Amino acid sequence: MVRRRGSTTSSERGQALVEFALVLPVFLLLVFGIVEFGFLYNAAVSVNFASRVAALLAAEGGRTEGTDCMVLRAIESDMATPATPTRISQVEIYWSDANGDQIASNVNVYTRTGSLTCAYASGSITVPYTLSTERYPETERCDVIAGCGGLHTTVDDVGVRITYVHQWVTQFGQVIAGSITFQRSTAVRMEPTL
Repeated sequence: MVRRRGSTTSSERGQALVEFALVLPVFLLLVFGIVEFGFLYNAAVSVNFASRVAALLAAEGGRTEGTDCMVLRAIESDMATPATPTRISQVEIYWSDANGDQIASNVNVYTRTGSLTCAYASGSITVPYTLSTERYPETERCDVIAGCGGLHTTVDDVGVRITYVHQWVTQFGQVIAGSITFQRSTAVRMEPTL
């Protein structure tokens, strides 16, 4: 029997179907993994950017009353889609050393429950956070080059740490783990007053 070039037998078609059935799940696993990693990476970059902007704002605000509210509002507005502010579980504003590490228990912890309203001369703002721990009040921050006495020998470094809970986009990610919690922080030297 002479076979024509380009024609396939039924056994060859069956073999191709079996090979396709074996390769398809691996291919889909790879594609969904890349998609999930992309969303996770986007969330991490968005949270990192928000912590940088918030730390710069905290450094600029210094001892000014209501600085923390402005920081929290900036975090809310700087989260880029698909990362959402509702997945932020906690924001910490802390006194930092030169390496960016928190000094002792000097930290204000804001949890994403309830609401907090800050009044200013030009109006007020409300943010969806509650102050759960206040150990680094705005009035005790040092923005004087010569220091403010005690442990504040010079201008403070202020840090902002954001805790974010990433939810998987596809069912594939949820099979591996329910969610991933990560933190991003940035510390900046406060703007000194002369």
